[in-house]
Amino acid sequence: MHPLHADSRSELTPSDALAKSRGNMPTAKSPLLLSLGLLFSLATISGQAWAGGSVKGTVKLTGKAPDPAPINMKADPYCAKQPTSKDEEVVVGAGGGLKNVVVRIAKGVSNPPAAPATPAVVDQNGCQYKPHVMGIMVGQPYKILNSDGILHNIHTLSTLNPTFNKGMTATVKEVTTTFAKPEAIFHIKCDVHPWMSAYLGVFSNPFYSVTSTDGKFTISGLDPGTYEITAWQERLGTQTASVTVAANETKTQAFKFAVPAAK
Repeated sequence: MHPLHADSRSELTPSDALAKSRGNMPTAKSPLLLSLGLLFSLATISGQAWAGGSVKGTVKLTGKAPDPAPINMKADPYCAKQPTSKDEEVVVGAGGGLKNVVVRIAKGVSNPPAAPATPAVVDQNGCQYKPHVMGIMVGQPYKILNSDGILHNIHTLSTLNPTFNKGMTATVKEVTTTFAKPEAIFHIKCDVHPWMSAYLGVFSNPFYSVTSTDGKFTISGLDPGTYEITAWQERLGTQTASVTVAANETKTQAFKFAVPAAK
């Protein structure tokens, strides 16, 4: 999380003094000292222990998953020709892994790094938002593509950040915006195609992950400490857990959601 550095000065340790007295003092270019220097660099970040803690785990759905309903896109001739899409509200993999769950460190992070300059990208493709769920950092560029080349509209239903409501004609291939404040996950819709739906969370730190169909997540680069970790799913709600991570330690955290009640 911070640039690696090491103090180039060296002191004569007791073991070095013993080696020197025996005529075996390693030279500055010896493989031993080079290896020790590398280890010291990796173990030192701003004078502190290496912040390499991680949390990994799996999010699963217990019980029989609901069958995803096909989406009717016949209202638009272009969309009607696209491959059949299914509702992504609850998507479960073969092993019970739950897709599109945002797992993130909600509390406990101090001095987070600056937002990356690389944009987070959502595409209007096949008359769907892809990906369906994603996260972004405060101040990180949010790029919206229009791969379909037809009239689309992206409308964020944010409350802490100004609403972004932009029509994109066939000739508008991309637009970019940013969000200035952290905000819990909110809905995004298209006012032209009402079946288009996505979700976006704006976070103050980069420690988040969105699960795929295996339900797995990994959050790396954590300083030693105790954190509040949450798992959010658009229909099933939010679960919270506490996890304590030591330097270079990997902790496992599982989340289980119950089958949703029938609508």
